[in-house]
Amino acid sequence: MAEEYHRKYLGEILIKNGLLSQKDLDYVLSKKKITKQRLGNICIEEGLCSEEDVAKAIAEQFGMQYINLDKEERDEELLKRAPFDKLISYNVAPVKIEDGKLIVAMRDPFDFAINDELEILYDIPIDVVIATERSIKNVLSQEQQSINFLKEATEKVGLQLVRETETGEELLSLESLESDESSPVVKLINTTIFDAITNRASDIHIEATSEGVIIRYRIDGVLHQATDPIQIKNLPQIISRIKVISELDISETRIPQDGRFKIWLNNRSIDFRVSILPTVLGENAVIRILDKESTASELKGLKLENLGLNSEHLKTWNKIVSVPYGLILITGPTGSGKSTTLYAALSKINRTTEKVITIEDPVEYQLEGVMQIQVAEKKGLTFAKGLRSILRHDPDKILVGEIRDPETAKIAIQSAQTGHLVFSTVHANNVFEVFARFAHMGIDRFSLVSSLICVAGQRLVRVLCPYCKVPYKPSLDLLKELSVPNKTHSDLTFFEKKGCKECNGTGFKGRTSIMEILLLDDEIKELIVSGQQTYKIKDAAMKKGMSTLRQSALNLVFKGKTTIEEINRVTFAEEL
Repeated sequence: MAEEYHRKYLGEILIKNGLLSQKDLDYVLSKKKITKQRLGNICIEEGLCSEEDVAKAIAEQFGMQYINLDKEERDEELLKRAPFDKLISYNVAPVKIEDGKLIVAMRDPFDFAINDELEILYDIPIDVVIATERSIKNVLSQEQQSINFLKEATEKVGLQLVRETETGEELLSLESLESDESSPVVKLINTTIFDAITNRASDIHIEATSEGVIIRYRIDGVLHQATDPIQIKNLPQIISRIKVISELDISETRIPQDGRFKIWLNNRSIDFRVSILPTVLGENAVIRILDKESTASELKGLKLENLGLNSEHLKTWNKIVSVPYGLILITGPTGSGKSTTLYAALSKINRTTEKVITIEDPVEYQLEGVMQIQVAEKKGLTFAKGLRSILRHDPDKILVGEIRDPETAKIAIQSAQTGHLVFSTVHANNVFEVFARFAHMGIDRFSLVSSLICVAGQRLVRVLCPYCKVPYKPSLDLLKELSVPNKTHSDLTFFEKKGCKECNGTGFKGRTSIMEILLLDDEIKELIVSGQQTYKIKDAAMKKGMSTLRQSALNLVFKGKTTIEEINRVTFAEEL
């Protein structure tokens, strides 16, 4: 069959397709003898055929497929998996991987040297399809523009490291910390930081795997792979670079290290927390991004009304923040929005007639009229020591970033018992496990509940993109699984994600809060002090109208704001 295709001549095909006359072909052949140009190129130059006509004829000549790259769905990531300058010099565009082969669009299908080179670069068999030279160049040009934009953006931004000195802070170019400013590792780290900030990532994960070094971003609480695997031999350089900007010991590779750094970007300061952890494959790094100005802007001034709380929870918060003294705790995992909620509560009560002081690690947002203190454990300023000093300044309201040790817990409780309103966070899975957490720290239950006003548990769930979410009717089995009475909600419409340009194909756009709030009245306090089992305390609280995290999450599903899969990711069904 292949020989039959090779017997065909391009000119004959163009005549057969009604694109050339015999007279036209004779003219083109005579010019070909003189100029040594390809027949197809002469036809295009003379205006006898379009470039698309010639490409289709070439495909027919060799029994190959023709594709229109302007309309064909392509895997954009394939352009990044080979040296881009080679793709340009070869004038080829990788399209997609199908049936174990890489589909590559070319103008000249029989440049075997290029085919062999591409198979080596991509480590996969090649299947050639025909496309116009113009469309191939368009694809490569778009990618080149994207590469140039990122390069110009990072150069224009000029990431500057903020270093503390005895006389204050000074700005350094990130590149100035490296002898070779053109080092690929320097550019990789700078670009990764810039790209993560641009994509609203909360964390950067640099992980050693059997496939190589993988960089992932946590965006809206979910990890997304940002790069293809990088050769594992580059891992020591990558980790060393992170240690240098975080002022960590680059010679120590066997124990965990924690550090921090700050950069100046687009006229705003952004803090980073760094954790280095050795594994059997090499050191891993997690960089947490604390872009306080950007987050505060997104939350429109950090108001309780803008956190996505339902009406009941908003009403409860407005009530409890107005009490004169006591202890208010909020619990949840890292990144669940605890600090944001407490800042919003402080904004609610911040008045010129009262003194508000916070001690935090780190200071995530700056509030007008609030005295804020940054923990500096290396210099001896701990939560406990700072809290003692705060009390000498006669505050009305106090925010303690986190209660993580017995000393801080005792001082916070004593402060609440002596006329101060104290806000703080504590790590626990739900509001009922907070009491076991304090018991583990050696805190007497009676001392705790005597000053405790409420405990709130919080999570963040992703919100469906309003531009592409798809409605569907839930089955009776699904309603039964969710413990939803089918008679009550027989007319419910649920939604599922799809993905579009507005949400970068994720199906979600932004996050909102779900919450459970345990208010401590005399009955609940008595149950806690007497050491009753958790389920009895929970039963009593729910009889008084408390809704769990699961119920709050389900309400978002009923309203079409999120999906079943999303709430299952952050809550347990048994929390009902």
